[in-house]
Amino acid sequence: MKRIPIAPRPGWQDFAESVGFDFHTIDGEVYWDESAYYQFSLAQIEQDLEAPTEELHQMALDLIPDILQNEQQLTQLAVPERFWDAVRDSWNNAEPHLYGRLDFAYNGQGPAKLLELNYDTPTSLYETGFFQWVWLEDQQMRGVLPANADQFNSLQDKLEQAFAELPLPQPFYFSSVTQSIEDKGTVDYLMDIALQSGLDSRYIQLEQLGDIDGQLVDLAGFPIQGLFKLYPWEFMLQEEFAATLLTTETRFLEPLWKTLLSNKGILPLLWQKYQGHPNLLPSFFDDGKKPLTPGWVRKPLFSREGANIEMNTPDGQSLFEPGPYNDNGYIRQAFAPLPRFGEHFTLIGSWVVGDMAAGIGIREDNSLITKDSSRFVPHIILD
Repeated sequence: MKRIPIAPRPGWQDFAESVGFDFHTIDGEVYWDESAYYQFSLAQIEQDLEAPTEELHQMALDLIPDILQNEQQLTQLAVPERFWDAVRDSWNNAEPHLYGRLDFAYNGQGPAKLLELNYDTPTSLYETGFFQWVWLEDQQMRGVLPANADQFNSLQDKLEQAFAELPLPQPFYFSSVTQSIEDKGTVDYLMDIALQSGLDSRYIQLEQLGDIDGQLVDLAGFPIQGLFKLYPWEFMLQEEFAATLLTTETRFLEPLWKTLLSNKGILPLLWQKYQGHPNLLPSFFDDGKKPLTPGWVRKPLFSREGANIEMNTPDGQSLFEPGPYNDNGYIRQAFAPLPRFGEHFTLIGSWVVGDMAAGIGIREDNSLITKDSSRFVPHIILD
């Protein structure tokens, strides 16, 4: 695993905007960064990332039946009690799921360590599935990268296949909150893939969802039979229309059972069942009150993009990222250092579509805590 500087393509910003990548720069700071790339061997990808991704994914799914029968674990995962039966029904009815992302600390040697699962509203999808693949092809066409360079990236193809095969009602709606350009870009990308797969796809702002007689409806008052929502379940279960979620016949992507896997409480449950697994870190539920000792990280159950993460490194360095996620429980996880390349700390996001590994996206930051402002950097495979 190497980080290699490379000249950015001339005019790449204009091209990015022409294909809908409107968030390549965020608040004046580079988000998409093609001034470097990461290089992996095929063995590193297949043995250290792809295989563990699918194994850990299956391990997480295997926990669900036990969790659904364990009121203590449902409580630890902060699932509101009035939704327990609905979560069980969602799982028992085999409601289909689409995708997820596992975040790893991996330095090219030894087992990748799972930091968290992003199984409800993962982003960086467009950058991974489309834009970094186009970057690779362009740089090969220019002769900058070898013609035999490859990329661990079947994400777009697998998403298109999934939309073609999943039993989804039509029309199928896609939704995100109005103010997020990144979320809208992710949803637009998924909508485009769904359209290419033959799905009648329509967009609706999350704020425009209505309720008539206990059913979610669109602006015209028609029931929404299928909805992809890039909005966390833990937020939806607290909204004014939360009661509607118990009565609506809407089929959701992601399904309600994903709420069991989309918070960090799944990490101590994985450790309890698979303690000592080479890709897992010791993790425990935490009351958030005791001082954090060196070698540990404290994470809120529902934190995203590094918010409210508290870290005490083995050498006693303390780091904290502020944020809004301080009103639920916490976990404590053993510290696993992100690899450092110069001033860059590197995190690998490994995607699953359905139950198959589908590619990686790389984020880097000047801090050990990966945040929403962390840069996205492309990668290649070359032996």
